[in-house]
Amino acid sequence: MKITVVGTGYVGLVSGTCLAEVGNDVLCLDLDPNKIRILEDGGIPIHEPGLLEMVRRNVAAGRLHFTTNVEKAVQHGTIQFIAVGTPPDEDGSADLQYVLGAARNIGRLMTDYKVVVDKSTVPVGTGAKVKAAIADELQKRGIDIPFSVVSNPEFLKEGAAVEDFMRPDRIVVGAEEEQAIHLMRALYAPFQRNHERLIITDVKSAELTKYAANAMLATRISFMNELANLAEVLGADIEMVRQGIGSDPRIGYHFLYPGCGYGGSCFPKDVKALIATAQDDANITLKVLTAVEEANDAQKHILTKKLKAKFGDLKGKHFALWGLAFKPNTDDMREAPSRELIADLFEAGATVTAYDPVAMPETQRIYGDEARLQYAENPMGALQNADALLIVTEWKEFRSPDFEEIKKALKTPVIFDGRNLYDPKFVRGSGIEYVAIGR
Repeated sequence: MKITVVGTGYVGLVSGTCLAEVGNDVLCLDLDPNKIRILEDGGIPIHEPGLLEMVRRNVAAGRLHFTTNVEKAVQHGTIQFIAVGTPPDEDGSADLQYVLGAARNIGRLMTDYKVVVDKSTVPVGTGAKVKAAIADELQKRGIDIPFSVVSNPEFLKEGAAVEDFMRPDRIVVGAEEEQAIHLMRALYAPFQRNHERLIITDVKSAELTKYAANAMLATRISFMNELANLAEVLGADIEMVRQGIGSDPRIGYHFLYPGCGYGGSCFPKDVKALIATAQDDANITLKVLTAVEEANDAQKHILTKKLKAKFGDLKGKHFALWGLAFKPNTDDMREAPSRELIADLFEAGATVTAYDPVAMPETQRIYGDEARLQYAENPMGALQNADALLIVTEWKEFRSPDFEEIKKALKTPVIFDGRNLYDPKFVRGSGIEYVAIGR
């Protein structure tokens, strides 16, 4: 099949590459010439395990191509994926200008039947707007070319996106025309040879499914964070509570890990967008999700509260920070808890030396020449002259450190662990004060 993917960001590049991997002829369009140059030079503009090798393999095989030429991209694919950004607007709603711009380009340049697939995370009702935008452009041209609009939300976890796409647990397709459904079934057949994973819905239900999934996961995280804060006051251990409730098959263990808040490109944005959609389009206040967002915003400052409880005035203090990305296996700094923590420390007059195995270049891009933020070449290097160690990202290389060396390096032997990586008894047995979440 000939496929066009509009957008070479996280969703677009992973989707296009994985579709090429199973034999499709894929052309990825991006209007940012820097991204296309990186891709054509054999690199990728994002960090995602396994993706670089797959991109290079499919480019070499002649199945994956890149362009900034909009007309060429529209002419190429019978199936046109729109995978552009939907950043939050000032009121929290999703900004659809790039989605609708892509749709208008398709309507302006198409010459035969197209299936236009919304892969971007978009509010309920976007499919109708995309359809109207394409129809409007065709009307301006005075021609009538058939097309279909499909919603096909992505469920990719950063850090495991290639695996998620190649071995999906479900594929949601919102479509109402038989020809579009037939083509989408054929497109995804290679990814479900073991058993049927395709769920066919109407367009609006597919759009809502994506938001509902992310909102549910965000709710589980904020719920556990609030329970952790309660457990701390009551003298309970949230890790024992987690195991107790996670063993219930109706609940399960996924997304029950307390910490210093969720971040990234999806959960914060999608929770805000769903709240805004309910308020603006249905005049309904989503009270649970409003509380989820408020709880998460507060949780991002939990380590600051613990630091002040320990040290009082933080002015002149210097801290080691392990982890910058919002989660492991990515360099994504969007809405990362580390950014709130760093802002708090700067405001309090403290300085930071940080280490992250992947995200330091992105952090340097964000903070520039900020003198209060320095970087270390390795985890132990960040500890020099530090008053305490702060952990905000659960990278694997942080899981089994040399606690004796940590104790020697720190001015004050104390670890503030925002991800509950360690056994408190073991750390404290090493002579280090251990401050975690809900323990």
